[in-house]
Amino acid sequence: MLKSLSISNYALIDKVEVTFDGGLTVITGETGAGKSVLLGALSLILGQRSDVNALLNKEQKCVVEGEFYIGNYGLLDFFNEHDVDYEEVTIIRRELLPSGKSRAFVNDTPVNLGFLKSISAQLIDVHSQHQNLLLDDNGFHRMVVDTLAGNKTLLEEYRINYVAYKALQKEIEELIAENEKQKADLDYMQFQFEQLDSAKLQNGEQEEQEQLLEQLSHAEEIKMNLVEVVNNLSQEPAPVLGLLTDSVNKLGRIANYLPDGEELIQRLESARIDLKDLADDIEARSEDLDYNPELIQQVQERLNLIYSLQQKHRVDSVEKLMALRDELGQAIDKVNFFDDELKAKQGKLQQLEKELVKAGKAITKSRTGVFELVKSNIEKQLQTLGIPHANFVIQHQVSKHFTNDGVDEIEFLFSGNKGGRPSPINKVASGGEISRVMLSIKSLLSSSKGLPTIIFDEIDTGVSGEVADQMGGIMAQMGNSMQVISITHLPQITVKGDHHFKVFKTDEAEKTISNIRKLSHEDRVVEVAKMLSGSTLSEAAIENARSLLNN
Repeated sequence: MLKSLSISNYALIDKVEVTFDGGLTVITGETGAGKSVLLGALSLILGQRSDVNALLNKEQKCVVEGEFYIGNYGLLDFFNEHDVDYEEVTIIRRELLPSGKSRAFVNDTPVNLGFLKSISAQLIDVHSQHQNLLLDDNGFHRMVVDTLAGNKTLLEEYRINYVAYKALQKEIEELIAENEKQKADLDYMQFQFEQLDSAKLQNGEQEEQEQLLEQLSHAEEIKMNLVEVVNNLSQEPAPVLGLLTDSVNKLGRIANYLPDGEELIQRLESARIDLKDLADDIEARSEDLDYNPELIQQVQERLNLIYSLQQKHRVDSVEKLMALRDELGQAIDKVNFFDDELKAKQGKLQQLEKELVKAGKAITKSRTGVFELVKSNIEKQLQTLGIPHANFVIQHQVSKHFTNDGVDEIEFLFSGNKGGRPSPINKVASGGEISRVMLSIKSLLSSSKGLPTIIFDEIDTGVSGEVADQMGGIMAQMGNSMQVISITHLPQITVKGDHHFKVFKTDEAEKTISNIRKLSHEDRVVEVAKMLSGSTLSEAAIENARSLLNN
């Protein structure tokens, strides 16, 4: 329930604070006084788009803040799911900055407009005149039926399978298209794969082959230098190893005279052994290394194959060639095993289709089960509202195709004349009849949707007299179970209100300001009298207004 609304620096409003109660609240005021401005400001905290042109003072920010009691509406899980602090009395605030940017907060937690729209849809239904266009929308007709049938859970379960069904359909379509393309390219892919596969590529082999080629190409130079190193270590007249051996012997003669003589001998002997091992290794390498033109040619041919494959496939490594080979292999396998994969997916699709058929039938049964309830209730309301021969028909067909909302095509048809042929509402109904049909639907929905608040913005357009009185009675009756706010210009509806606010304009030094105040009983008498007789009040109008309010 909307407990209060605070608005500052919005359109014609400088600063306004309004406190609301339960039951039926009516808001009146002259045309242009600013009644629509209130709804415009409210729409900001309901998640609608903002417009910097709405700022009264272009250099200051606009702030709209609403206080809602939400304790009885099971919204705790919704708040927890979105990591927003839950309070039974929740404050929603929207700020519009001079820069054009806007910010939104729920209980001082920053939120996005998507959250505002989601939460507001569970708190307030704002019905303005343009919403009558919903009577042209078959989706709205279906929503009315689903709400009264309580189909929320059935639809959620159905839509889970529907989403999976559509996704799998798309997968199958893409699989078939891809297969057709790959079948056309199969011979070429097979050729590329076999060429890469026959190359027997191995990780790191390019670097190894390039290093081997470098070594083989310089074999004579390498061998000559290795032999010289061996000679220096062990073959020359004064080899390094011979000198080290002699040094070890000489240290042995004087070891007893030195404190660390044995240690010096061991270190020198260790160096001699290491050099001996190194000399043997170098000698072995020099013996194994010979200039081999045939081996050079083999390595060169292997590298030429690798280079040509890299150039052909526009990659720069053997590893990427191997990855491409594997991809080609998988693509070829996919073509070869296409029938098996397609059959498996089609099997899953058939199973989902069975689930959708079953769920669709359950939804259809639930929907058709409330058709008579919808028809009888709306016709009864319309008769009360001055359409005695109202004929409200729900036209229903079962589609051959699944949709996100099931398989039912539902359309509301209407005739207001005796013997008239029911047709789409907006084609045969007058403006006043449309307003009455929509009010009847909203009245029927209000008990089922469980919304805390509904706001009617001049839904009474095109009606007057006894019909207006009956419309006010319906709103008052709705107010027994929920908060109803009606912006109206009809006295017959105004007098039905439990609370009455008046919107008015005042001229200040440099601007015109809209304001709103709650009327006392006597103030209401005067306001209703003006609505009955115009600006010139008569005693008869005063007494008539007083009588209407007292009744």
